[in-house]
Amino acid sequence: MKKNYKMIISYDGTRYYGWEHQPGQPMTIQGKLETVLGRMVQAPEDHPVVVIGAGRTDAGVHARAMTANVILDTDMNESQIQEYMNRYLPEDISVNELKQCADRFHSRFKAIGKTYCYTCWFGKTKPVFDRRYVTVLEKMPDLEAMRRAAALLTGMHDYKSFCGNSHMKKSTVRVVDSIEIRQKGPYIRLFFHGNGFLQNMVRIMTGTLLEVGYGKRKPEDMTAILESRDRQAAGQTAPACGLCLISVDY
Repeated sequence: MKKNYKMIISYDGTRYYGWEHQPGQPMTIQGKLETVLGRMVQAPEDHPVVVIGAGRTDAGVHARAMTANVILDTDMNESQIQEYMNRYLPEDISVNELKQCADRFHSRFKAIGKTYCYTCWFGKTKPVFDRRYVTVLEKMPDLEAMRRAAALLTGMHDYKSFCGNSHMKKSTVRVVDSIEIRQKGPYIRLFFHGNGFLQNMVRIMTGTLLEVGYGKRKPEDMTAILESRDRQAAGQTAPACGLCLISVDY
């Protein structure tokens, strides 16, 4: 009997081409999950296992708690499925939770919010053990200026200027509830919470805010950037390594 299972997954995205499986590209998170589960249930080629993720993280982006769901026909219980997956998945992917859920649960369509964290580093030393998960800054940005700019980016807006997909045909209006910028020692973390994010949106917002921090832009420029609905008006896309999906709300 087929059942729907909800999973909470952590992964280091360094060596992957993002979440979404791609033809001829085995190095994706979704692809690895589907391969392991397909072997577990001995799925035929014409009816492969399909894992649905709450979002599609870009190549090199990490996740602490990506939510996904999958429909499986197996006699194994929840603990056995989780144990099997963690045994055969690569060491940089972990299934932290796995529970049967309602048949109608869909990890992407039922999601109502996401939290991302972008981590930067500025210091006299090097982040040797965190180098895969932070973006090293050449100089210290003005965090107060960045916070003023961030306040103008929050709310309900058309974020087309912060979308990396120039061919986006669907609505680019989103709600970003909060952007918090925190510093602890050499770590500078930008936390973004919203009802959804466009392709590269958090990385472009981060890159733009850093340009404000470096004095290349003024905080009040954010209003004009939003109103332009032009990707060229916003700043550079921050590197993927500093971005991590923290959680998904339901």
